[in-house]
Amino acid sequence: MMPRVAIVGRPNVGKSTLFNRLIGRRLALVDDEPGVTRDRREGEANLGGLRFVAIDTAGLEDAPKGSLGQRMRRQTDKAVAEADAVLFVIDARSGLTPEDRHFAAALRRTGRPIVLAANKCEGRGGEAGRLDAFALGMGEAIAISAEHGEGLVDLHDALREALGAKGRVEAETENARALQLAIVGRPNVGKSTLFNAILGEERSIVGPEAGLTRDAIAVRRNWSGREIRLFDTAGLRKKAAVQAKLEKLSVADTLRAIRFAEVVVCVVDATQSFDKQDAAVIDLVAREGRAVVIALNKWDAVEDRKTAMRAFRERLHHLASQIEGVAIVPVSAAAGEGVEALMKAVFAAEAVWNKRVPTAALNRWLEAATEAHPPPLVQGRRLRIRYASQVKARPPTFTLFANQPGALPDDYVRYLANGLRQAFDLPGTPIRIALRKSAKTNPYDSARSR
Repeated sequence: MMPRVAIVGRPNVGKSTLFNRLIGRRLALVDDEPGVTRDRREGEANLGGLRFVAIDTAGLEDAPKGSLGQRMRRQTDKAVAEADAVLFVIDARSGLTPEDRHFAAALRRTGRPIVLAANKCEGRGGEAGRLDAFALGMGEAIAISAEHGEGLVDLHDALREALGAKGRVEAETENARALQLAIVGRPNVGKSTLFNAILGEERSIVGPEAGLTRDAIAVRRNWSGREIRLFDTAGLRKKAAVQAKLEKLSVADTLRAIRFAEVVVCVVDATQSFDKQDAAVIDLVAREGRAVVIALNKWDAVEDRKTAMRAFRERLHHLASQIEGVAIVPVSAAAGEGVEALMKAVFAAEAVWNKRVPTAALNRWLEAATEAHPPPLVQGRRLRIRYASQVKARPPTFTLFANQPGALPDDYVRYLANGLRQAFDLPGTPIRIALRKSAKTNPYDSARSR
């Protein structure tokens, strides 16, 4: 019997949108008007191999006895009572409300395992609300965007832990959670051929014509004792060039595969010049926060390989500096060459993507970095970055606490990101830095002195 997860929260925080995302279809009605959902709605969810029954519920709110609102609340309470875990959703952009605090206390009294999710965290607008959620006493909120499909990997891990043995229904037969690996690139660079080479069989149709792949095909395989779930995707072109409805759907499917992936292999044709369209694909993957590996395909057709590699690295540094140090693996997908080295680079990129930096070492580095290159003056006043912490991995994400966070120039933030990459060996993975207003004292000073 599959475990049950109740999705709860106050009205209009995105519960039904998240429900639709988890079950993979638009089963629940979604609208900006609060209170659209009244009855409980159930659907079978499959989140990266973790299967459970998702239950969409009406918004939590107090209502007069005997009213429609109270009957809706009873339905929600029943869903929570029958659930194996509760997914409590808040709106990160609106911030915490008294209702959130009230219902968080009520949920804790049920004794059910609770996963706290901060929805609408796309971009930077929701980061402050997500961090404020610590006040609910439920630990760190998982940053998600139900509408855009962001944060699903972290949500998977949190639900897996909350469900415990009940969440291992599929894992028991497949040993371990599979690494989500997507292959992306422009049309006709050899993505499907590489997909087949990794699988060791002709799973995807290949040919000289561009655009043969339309759906994001997913296949599970065991690679050297590690389970992987490999996605072959449709080619990505310039947005202005995508006109046909079918291609738009294919591109949307590719974007979903990227958002759910942990590592993305960006395939580039070594026989053609690395251009802005290739760089745009890599930039898209980096902005989604996925670990990146570059497969330089059709390498067997390159004559002067030393010159070609040097030229490629120069162009990559110029057009995609945000993933400095990324692994570049020459392959010939058609001949099956370089696949072992590519997969080795994939697992290494995953390890970096999951890396956590000790807080003490991070703040020692920050002190040295700001002394070597102090932040600039703003209206005659020195900007000061007092301390830092890593708030999450996947990708490595850091919060810097400064006296004037809004005045810190972008080029100085890039300087710090490059310093973090070098100091803590974080090649090729996106590094995210958030800035927040600091307290006057460093909370890590006492820990450092002990």
